[in-house]
Amino acid sequence: MIDLIHQDWFVTAEGQCQPRPIARPWELLQDHYYLHQFLSDIVQLLSNAATETDQWDYLPQIRQRVRQLMLNSYWLTTQRAEPDPKTGAAVLTLYDEIGYPLTVQTVTTNPGVTTPIHNHGTWGVVALLEGQERHTLWRQQANPDRLERVGHHTLRSGEIISFCPEAIHQVETIGPTPALTFQLYGDTQPQARYQFEPDPFLAKPF
Repeated sequence: MIDLIHQDWFVTAEGQCQPRPIARPWELLQDHYYLHQFLSDIVQLLSNAATETDQWDYLPQIRQRVRQLMLNSYWLTTQRAEPDPKTGAAVLTLYDEIGYPLTVQTVTTNPGVTTPIHNHGTWGVVALLEGQERHTLWRQQANPDRLERVGHHTLRSGEIISFCPEAIHQVETIGPTPALTFQLYGDTQPQARYQFEPDPFLAKPF
């Protein structure tokens, strides 16, 4: 069961996790809000951006649409794959076609699963439907190249965290139960997405 009232967050390029205002839940409730309506709304929002790099300016509106989907779609919480026994994680793509500008998926991870330190090369919005995650936040310093850990943030069921394209994080599933997330990303450019090692500094395609 997703809690109705929770905080939204935004992670900057400097690794700061900032609270963001949310709409009152009862203003978002409606009889139905289907995935195809949600995707159409997002694509329409992004069509207002002059360039792809301007898309993340629309994160406040995108977060609101994601919360609207969370509140009105029981179906969303049923879309999950069983984690792989070896990796402890599973990704289920909810919609995809050639040239589609969004990544839309749910991810299920077992307790204790930790991702590499990484960025996404685009804006992102992650809604935690079940469980808990700890996001360790980093920032890259160009001169000299090094990675600095800024802090961490615990994301709880019902909360949404969003990222600017330069944000760097590492995610660990914590608590006694698996985490289920709904994840939405912009058009990721492979040459802009990296996995990092902090000491000595190393960046490689992810």
